[in-house]
Amino acid sequence: MNLQGKTALVTGAGQGIGRAIALALAGAGARVAVADINSAKAAEVQDEIQASGGQASVFTVDLTKRPEVTRLAEGVLSEFGQLDILVNNAGWDRLGFFLETEEETWDKILNLNFRALLYVCKAVLPSMVARGGGKLVNIASDAGRGGSMGQAVYAGTKGAVIAFSKTLAREMARYKINVNVVCPGLTETQLLQESRDQLPKIMDAVTKAIPWGRVGRPEEVAEAVVFLASSSADYITGQTLWVNGGLTMM
Repeated sequence: MNLQGKTALVTGAGQGIGRAIALALAGAGARVAVADINSAKAAEVQDEIQASGGQASVFTVDLTKRPEVTRLAEGVLSEFGQLDILVNNAGWDRLGFFLETEEETWDKILNLNFRALLYVCKAVLPSMVARGGGKLVNIASDAGRGGSMGQAVYAGTKGAVIAFSKTLAREMARYKINVNVVCPGLTETQLLQESRDQLPKIMDAVTKAIPWGRVGRPEEVAEAVVFLASSSADYITGQTLWVNGGLTMM
């Protein structure tokens, strides 16, 4: 995939899947705005990209605060002059069975996983509309379709991301803006390790049920994002791509 001359913004790009997405987009030639609340982690990703000959800039942002998101969009456009690709990857969860969780935790999950995504779309899409095109890829989860033990509110937000993205795809088609979703299954991240620690029997059973015989790697999710961000996916919009080793199929 060739993304030369394109600029991409990746939220939650400091680690895990977000880091892999930022590196993959840069590897395909895109200039990358590495956005994360953890500036040190974001700087490490910037260093990795630059060490490989790519171009990247760090943007420290709390995505749950709308004024900061507005400044993020303005900063990226000021530095790069354009924004062609947006990847809403940032997310958070705290495992726990629903009746044992509290409203404070619900709010944090809802605010980062869904409300923040709305903020970013609202801040970024006008520039894409003005330019007459762009690629938007939202990262949801397998949990958004089938649910996941200990992740009731998280699953709800990811289901919301999928439904929102399909509607947005219809609204943005007239501007030649593609809106798609990538749904990772079990992927080697910090959240997966926490799940193993807290629900070892369940995680072991789910892993054994994956037809591919293993959990995914962040890089495999990233490759799906690069495809959807490329010209090869110009006629694909409103779709959900499941990257899960066959755990769920449709």
